[in-house]
Amino acid sequence: MGQLIISNKEKCNLSYTCVRVCPAKAIKIADKHAQILPDRCIGCGQCVTMCAQNAIEYRSEIENVEKLIKTNSRVAAICDPAISGEFTDVADYRKFVAMIREVGFDIVTEMSFAVDLIAYKYKDLVDNFQGKHFITTKCPPVVNYIEKQEPELVDNLAPIVPPYIAMSKVLHSRYSDDLKVVYLTACTAAKDEAKHFYHTDGHVDGVLTFIELRELFAKKGITENTVEFSEFDPPLGRKGGLFPISHGLFQAVDINQGLLEGDILITEGRTNFLQSIKEFKSENQLNQHLDLFYCKGCIQGPGMSQGGKKFTRRSQVIKYVNKRMKAIDAYQWRLDIEEFKNLDLSRSYRTKDLRLPVPTKVEVDVILADMGKSKREDQLGCGACGYPTCSEFAVAHLQGLTDYEQCYTFSIKKLRSYVNKVNASNEKFKKSQEALVKSEEKARQEEGLAKEAAETTTAMLNKLRAGVVIVDSNLNVIEANQRFVEMLGDDAKEIAEVIPGLKGAELKSLVEFHKVFSTVLQSGQDVLDRDVDYNDSIFNVSVFTIKRNEIVGGIIRDLVTPEVRKEEVIKRAQDVIKENLETVQQIAFLLGESASKTEKTLNSIIEAQQLGEHGTGK
Repeated sequence: MGQLIISNKEKCNLSYTCVRVCPAKAIKIADKHAQILPDRCIGCGQCVTMCAQNAIEYRSEIENVEKLIKTNSRVAAICDPAISGEFTDVADYRKFVAMIREVGFDIVTEMSFAVDLIAYKYKDLVDNFQGKHFITTKCPPVVNYIEKQEPELVDNLAPIVPPYIAMSKVLHSRYSDDLKVVYLTACTAAKDEAKHFYHTDGHVDGVLTFIELRELFAKKGITENTVEFSEFDPPLGRKGGLFPISHGLFQAVDINQGLLEGDILITEGRTNFLQSIKEFKSENQLNQHLDLFYCKGCIQGPGMSQGGKKFTRRSQVIKYVNKRMKAIDAYQWRLDIEEFKNLDLSRSYRTKDLRLPVPTKVEVDVILADMGKSKREDQLGCGACGYPTCSEFAVAHLQGLTDYEQCYTFSIKKLRSYVNKVNASNEKFKKSQEALVKSEEKARQEEGLAKEAAETTTAMLNKLRAGVVIVDSNLNVIEANQRFVEMLGDDAKEIAEVIPGLKGAELKSLVEFHKVFSTVLQSGQDVLDRDVDYNDSIFNVSVFTIKRNEIVGGIIRDLVTPEVRKEEVIKRAQDVIKENLETVQQIAFLLGESASKTEKTLNSIIEAQQLGEHGTGK
């Protein structure tokens, strides 16, 4: 049928309220949400009522009950007496009886008769005391808790079935073994407990909470205005109707527990329940039977509508019982009690020891130290984690039920550390950003300077009378001046109009002497003053390395042009002077003759050549 209590990961906000109220350590914080451990859960439903986000809910049996009603079998409803405290909005109890019939139930009974019946069984335990004190078993969470968490007290559980199982036995006995039975209650734990009696003559086929019953009414459009009065089917109970409130069970058999003569300790509520169990187990001074409600009476059970006021509900139950007592036929009631007093209302229990191993103090101290709580003053015990003390939290952590982030102070310290790291990172990022801005500014300045330098270089290259070209390792032009373009002719000029400076053009497609450039690229050795034929001219080509094996530059001069021819004559005459000077110096050293005469003669030749060219206008 599925898990009884279920959490919703999407709705959980990790308030740890559920952990705080769970008496069985059946809630584990994992994967960023509260997870219910079904084996440990006692079904008390307190986590359901306490979760403000409605992130925890119990298993619905509405669909199952609707299927039962649609079968050919007769279906009976057993109403917990707390129903009068639930339907305070209904003017007369005969109206909600009629509304239940309208849902489709063939028989509608009240559990109060069964309470009257088992109250006599408890009276026998009290009256025939043989030195062994008992714990009443009318409350399913109490039984679950003792079986799972206090197994040594299982023998102290009263061997008596809960009232709704007793009532189911009565119905099966009176009506039919094939009768289907649905229990209407304020208790969520009964949904699972009923399964333990499924193969007995008191089997219950479905359990609906009052909240689910209201949902059925709404689904079918049933209100008190749509039905007429109807009475409960017999057998009817008397004081058993007080069952949902403290003392109610023993009031049914007129057992009054005064402070001086009473030997039954009656208490309710989670805190009192846990404390009474603890003292019953360890304190010999108690020496009393325990009559316990886990909730603050059934009238405050998790299956009741939320927001109901305890004392208003208590008052409603008492008023209802008083009214019923006046109407019930006492003689018939005694006959009914006599008819069913010999029913087997006994039960047995199973030990399901789910206590977790208790860690040593050394292990606990290690966890506290890891959390930064090694000093006593750091162990605040604020309770925000769901555990009353830091030590208990550490124990739960060692038992695999918690993680460090569940601790408020640990999380705050971790958050502060994280914030400090983030602040440091932000400061570092800010400095990096400032450095980047400066770097970008510097880069822009350098880019501007580079652009200016490139423009200056281009302008300077275009001022040269010689052609200049720079190529990369693939002989693609990186830069070429205007003179080089003009030297190559009209085709190159057309290309330059589209691609200034012939940038990216292949040198192979422009000149035939590109092999000189390839040679310098491969060898790294400059080639200077090489004369090559180009169309109707003679080019003087000098190729030199700019970046070895990657970039080379070339200076090309057209020797046919007058200015270049003049420069070439002068250059070559100067080369002759230099070479002859070296020769003359060597001869003068050998013959003792002065080299000045040769120098003057050669200089006069140069001057005469220059004068001659000037005179001819060349």
